[in-house]
Amino acid sequence: MQAARDAAARAARTSYGRLLSLLVARSRDIAAAEDALSEALLAALQAWPASGVPDNPEAWLITAARNRLKNAARHRGVVDASAIDLALLQDELAPEPGELPDERLKLLFVCAHPAIDEAVRTPLMLQTVLGLDAAQIGAAFLVAPATMGQRLVRAKAKIKDAGLRFELPNAEDMPERLGDVLNAIYAAYGLSWDAVAGADTGVRNLAEEALFLSRLLVTLLPAQPEARGLLALLLYCESRRAARRSSDGSFVPLKLQDVRLWSRDLIIEAEQHLSTASRSGVFGRYQCEAAIQSVHAQRALTGQTRHDVLTTLYQLLATHCPSVGVLVAQAAAMVEAGEAAQALAVLERLVPAELGSYQPYWVTLANAMVAAGDRSSGARALQTAIGLTEDVAIRAFLLSSLQALLRHNGGATA
Repeated sequence: MQAARDAAARAARTSYGRLLSLLVARSRDIAAAEDALSEALLAALQAWPASGVPDNPEAWLITAARNRLKNAARHRGVVDASAIDLALLQDELAPEPGELPDERLKLLFVCAHPAIDEAVRTPLMLQTVLGLDAAQIGAAFLVAPATMGQRLVRAKAKIKDAGLRFELPNAEDMPERLGDVLNAIYAAYGLSWDAVAGADTGVRNLAEEALFLSRLLVTLLPAQPEARGLLALLLYCESRRAARRSSDGSFVPLKLQDVRLWSRDLIIEAEQHLSTASRSGVFGRYQCEAAIQSVHAQRALTGQTRHDVLTTLYQLLATHCPSVGVLVAQAAAMVEAGEAAQALAVLERLVPAELGSYQPYWVTLANAMVAAGDRSSGARALQTAIGLTEDVAIRAFLLSSLQALLRHNGGATA
């Protein structure tokens, strides 16, 4: 029974986006497809312990979900008998289990349609293609889960009511939608960033999914520099994954990582994609972020980090893409470059309402205050950051930093 449950859970983690995309390609109804897939997963939990795990769980689930969609259509009376018979025939002629097509990119581009509210496009992709729930997405976008849930429901209804075509856009429409697709893939990778290797979590799988989709985009759109820029960025980050935790699981910040643990092959691949993208001569957010990571990667060769180059690149990025995340990262780079006063000036320009639960802001603020000589205020900001940190290893690292700071202050934070 446990083996059957594990198989169903594994299929849900690794195949949710693929299966949902296949269902939506036929039904054009994301909400109905989600319900059908959920029912199929529940049926698997009930059936597999008795009948055994099928040879191809994906094929079993897609068949069960399609049957539920057709039964629901019959119940609603929205299609006639001949249409149902045609759907049954199409399913009989569908690819064999090992040949199921990957329709996720099509669904990503559907979710990026101009008819969908711009603010919800990326969250919609994260839910439909990568299986995140409204609470996870809301936390990533600093939005209440209930509010995010309502936005997602409205967006799915819009796709159904407008009958948006389930296909890749024409070449002239591609650039308009590509940015949102890249944002979703990057957000998915970011959500997996603190998942340690070997952890049995669906979040860790997001990194693999993001890399797969990013490579698929470059294959599909080799002339799009930003697609290559994103892939380069992810490869640089992924190259350091083994160095982000010590042998006992402790968190290791970038500046203290052992460069011998960085993946040389991934860095070389990233450099190749960034070099190809840069020949376009057109600024792109992901090319710029990849260039920043390239500067960090040079430490493996030179033993040094060019903080002057990093601050220049962050200034360029902040000029073109002044998001909260980018501005906080810019301030962090300024602190490392010895420009604490300038870092505090950047942080002071941010809107307080957007920062309450954004942990990187409080860490950066603490570091900037300490570097500027205000250790007491820095300790208070660090306490706030610790309260917002869920990762055990990162929390332990911050607690250690706070204890060292309090010892220097004589135990006082005020």
